[in-house]
Amino acid sequence: MTAIKHALQRDIFTPNDERLLGIVNVCKAGKKKKNCFLGDFYKRQQTWELRDLTEVDAKDASKENPEFDLHFEKVYRWVASSTAEKNSFISCIWKLNQRYLRKKVEFVNVSSQLLEESVPSGESQSVAGGDEDALDEYQELSTREEQDIESMMVTCEYAISNAEAFAEKLFKELQVLDGNYMDLSKGHIRALQEGDLTSPKGIEACINASEALLQCMNVALRPGHDKLMAMNQQQLLFAELRDTFARRLTNHLNNVFVHQGHDQSSTLSQHTAELTLPKHSPLHRDLLRYAKLMEWLKNTHREKYEGLSRTYVEYMSKLYEREIKEFFEVAKIKMAGTSKDPKGKFGLHGSSGKLTGSTSSLNKLTVQGSNSRRSQSSSLLDMGNMSASDLDVADRTKFDKIFEQVLSELEPLCLAEQDFISKFFKLQQHLTVPETEDLDGSLPSKKPPQAEHRHSLSSEKDIVRLMMNKIFQSIETELNSLIALGDKIDSFHSLYMLVKMSHHVWTAENVDPASYLSTTLGNVLVTVKRNFDKCISNQIRQMEEFKISKKSKVGILPFVTGFEEFAELAETIFRNAERRGDLDKAYVKLIRAVFMNVEKVANESQKTPRDVVMMENFHHIFSTLSRLKISCLDAERREAKHKYTDHLQSYVINSLGQPLEKLNHFFEGVEARVAQGVREEEVSYQLAFNKQELRKVIKEYPGKEVKKGLDNLYKKVDKHLCEEESLLQVVWHSMQDEFIRQYKHFEDLIGRCYPGSGITMEFTIQDMLEYFSSIAQSH
Repeated sequence: MTAIKHALQRDIFTPNDERLLGIVNVCKAGKKKKNCFLGDFYKRQQTWELRDLTEVDAKDASKENPEFDLHFEKVYRWVASSTAEKNSFISCIWKLNQRYLRKKVEFVNVSSQLLEESVPSGESQSVAGGDEDALDEYQELSTREEQDIESMMVTCEYAISNAEAFAEKLFKELQVLDGNYMDLSKGHIRALQEGDLTSPKGIEACINASEALLQCMNVALRPGHDKLMAMNQQQLLFAELRDTFARRLTNHLNNVFVHQGHDQSSTLSQHTAELTLPKHSPLHRDLLRYAKLMEWLKNTHREKYEGLSRTYVEYMSKLYEREIKEFFEVAKIKMAGTSKDPKGKFGLHGSSGKLTGSTSSLNKLTVQGSNSRRSQSSSLLDMGNMSASDLDVADRTKFDKIFEQVLSELEPLCLAEQDFISKFFKLQQHLTVPETEDLDGSLPSKKPPQAEHRHSLSSEKDIVRLMMNKIFQSIETELNSLIALGDKIDSFHSLYMLVKMSHHVWTAENVDPASYLSTTLGNVLVTVKRNFDKCISNQIRQMEEFKISKKSKVGILPFVTGFEEFAELAETIFRNAERRGDLDKAYVKLIRAVFMNVEKVANESQKTPRDVVMMENFHHIFSTLSRLKISCLDAERREAKHKYTDHLQSYVINSLGQPLEKLNHFFEGVEARVAQGVREEEVSYQLAFNKQELRKVIKEYPGKEVKKGLDNLYKKVDKHLCEEESLLQVVWHSMQDEFIRQYKHFEDLIGRCYPGSGITMEFTIQDMLEYFSSIAQSH
């Protein structure tokens, strides 16, 4: 039993600064007994407070009986392994009851002899868990202690007259000092003075010792205790131990931070090909073993805790700055490598995209030559002169992947560091204290408890954000530099960047809207959005500055096909994007500018009729919007169709004109007479409009001449229209319909005004259809 008691004291009670005073081996009464053996590992299963014990029932005071009951809120019935063990345990409870409790426990069926005699010898001799800690061990008072007691008796007037009351007062006050409350084990003292701060076992021992020290130092003292010499000596010892350990801990962690900040091993050479950032999880894992010690330091030596915080930020910011700078240099090389400009104006050579100069020259890249093809690749104007392959979609896809990789690497890096800072520096525990130092060392004014709690919550978040800002101070600058480079290479990259950056901001805000990552990415998103708006503004400006050639026909305007290319690209990029609203607003601005400038060019055109410019370009716009199904431009799609059909009809009428001009004038005169009141059947009696005159006019338009006139008309229309829009046959068919309409109108007037005359046209509708068909096929 002695060995078991020693093991229990060592493994269960000593770590919690407690003493094992009594032990009894029992099983539950009333049940079938089972043999149980204690193993090598112990843990507490159930605990009761002595003050909650109301009765001890030994069952029989005259006979040996191993059974006994303990009455708490519920009664627990036990059977000890022997009567001797039971008696020793009950005797221990009786002594503790007499010594500590004002409300005495009732002992039933217990021999009075057992309660009066001392604990029997043998394995149950020491209820304090060891010979050196015997419960009733006597120790002679020192001279200083005798003086202190005499001084205390002087302050208590009743010390002589009422010795019992004085003894009771001393007994109560001594309770505070009992139970190892202000006694630190030798093992804890050794751990604080020289414990190993590099091994897990040593760190654990230091944590236990520092917590025990803090518990001892925080014991509430009664008035007068601070005048006891033993108490003062203990307090001085604790303060010295605290300061010694704080210095050791601070020096050790300082060295760790400095070494890590100067560590040159974590370079990007092994990360270059994959464009990845070094992971700091091993460092975080090692340092988090000290988290409890940092909390102890925060509560005991605030100035040392804050000094460590500053050191960590100082040296880790150097490490991160070096890694992030190298990371972004590699990203810029890869990004610039996506440009395969044959003129090499970006300082690249070969297909690998390597820089001719140093990587730092990437920041000085400029787009040279306003007429260079690459510099205008994102212009809606010039895009119209380029094929889809010229847009080099593959290059843009590579850029998109590089930019996404950069953001995907930064995001976990920042989140991991912020999580570490919060845990290591204990900034997640929002402890509210009456007065706390601000970051600048000043004391804030006192606030009501609720306001103070809110202040501590926000101030701790501010501390984390401030530390993150200093550690990652280069990220925002480097991101803006990378964005500027991407925008210089191709301003359409702003579309990719807006979508990617918006998504990462949205993700970061869902994790923590006030985090460093969310704030920083939000700031950079403003730059990206500004570049996107500038890209749209540039397209509109270039539309407005577009000038047509006076010597060539207009055709489909470059900014019309440019809008088509822009919309196709944008729809691909913004599919399921969070910032779709930004694109829709841009669409409306662009399409209104396209409409306005098509009208402007049509009015200025000299070579191509206005109706042709309007008809062809609005037909192209209508086809684009119908194919892409951009819902926010439904109204513009309908407007484009309306403009196309109106100008098609206007062009057909104006171009076809009056192919049977004299016949048309003749019948205009006939309709004028009828309008003046002449009856239709009497028109033929008018001298100028008699049958003879009608036959004479009709003979001037034989089928051969009509076909010749139509052939000339076809050539004229062919010169006006552009090949890419393929509207020639549409226009030709519309002219055919218009000609047939005029022909039928003439036939109708002949039938009504010259009934029974037998006068007919020199050619039939079937002849006319053959003319139109043969002319179209011949060309």
